[in-house]
Amino acid sequence: MDIAHCYLKGNADAVEFCPHDPYHNVLAVSTYTLQEGSQPCRHGSISLFNVDVEPGHLDMVFSEETAGIFDIKWNPPGGHASPFLAQADADGYLRIKMLEGCCNGVEGVNLKEITNEKISNSMCLYLDWNPSATSITVGLSDGSVSIVSFLESKLEIQEEWKAHDYELWTTSFDIHQPNLVYTGSDDCKFSCWDLRDKPPNVVFQISKVHKMGVCCIEKSPHDPNTSLTGSYDEFLRVWDLRSISKPLNSINLGGGVWRVKHHPFIPGLVLAACMHNGFAIVAIKGDNAEVSETYKKHDSLAYGADWQKGEANHIGENTKPLVATCSFYDKLVRVWRPGNDFIL
Repeated sequence: MDIAHCYLKGNADAVEFCPHDPYHNVLAVSTYTLQEGSQPCRHGSISLFNVDVEPGHLDMVFSEETAGIFDIKWNPPGGHASPFLAQADADGYLRIKMLEGCCNGVEGVNLKEITNEKISNSMCLYLDWNPSATSITVGLSDGSVSIVSFLESKLEIQEEWKAHDYELWTTSFDIHQPNLVYTGSDDCKFSCWDLRDKPPNVVFQISKVHKMGVCCIEKSPHDPNTSLTGSYDEFLRVWDLRSISKPLNSINLGGGVWRVKHHPFIPGLVLAACMHNGFAIVAIKGDNAEVSETYKKHDSLAYGADWQKGEANHIGENTKPLVATCSFYDKLVRVWRPGNDFIL
């Protein structure tokens, strides 16, 4: 069921619902636009929307122009942490912005940059926070990965190493063992690194399963032994990290699997952005995976996707979670609910 939509000025590439109470109705959207020519220019924007489901409104409450943005992520909630949005930029910078304003997500909400760090002369392509929100892993276009500490509102590079031969499209902390970091690259490799070793040591490297570049890696928040990978080869793969030689299951989603997001409360429910083939919701149980439904109301590359956070938004035995998606060249953001009920 469609709730609302909005067209942006730039190419939309990432959407992220704020996980912090009471800002669950705040949606961040980033853009990346390449101006080609003798001196190519990569510019972008970061915008905040208030999502109001009942009247079906998607209201922009804040926007600013930036360098081209490849990825954004809110810090994990916990303790007394303020809501921070990390931003991976095409100019090689990692930026941290704090959400300011009143709590209803409508009046006066804005983002204030509190710190930034030049990570590389290469482009920052992807980022992920560790569970304690004290460190960020950043994937770079030259195949390197940087581990950057975030303490007392300051960023500092702790580690950087050449992890892959080509663009490092994705990197993530293991949420159950944060000393482990996963990386995936255009070289078709899916790797795991142990940060306790100096320099970080490779725990495993899968090089012959993905037939094209690895776009995303998503550890299950509900099962410490399960992880997912998405690839340009159009397969979503389910992995048992205790036996990593081959995936438990592979499912063809009909388009490059650019992003996957686990539902915050429903184990095995996964939202996938499938580039040329729209969006899919996949149900995973054990070694079985099947498409529950698809969403194809975007007319361009399906890039950004996220579930709304907040347990209060998923009350009841049957629930239809709120989803935000965005597509690239048509500059479109949509908010919708799945057609199927899902059991909590």
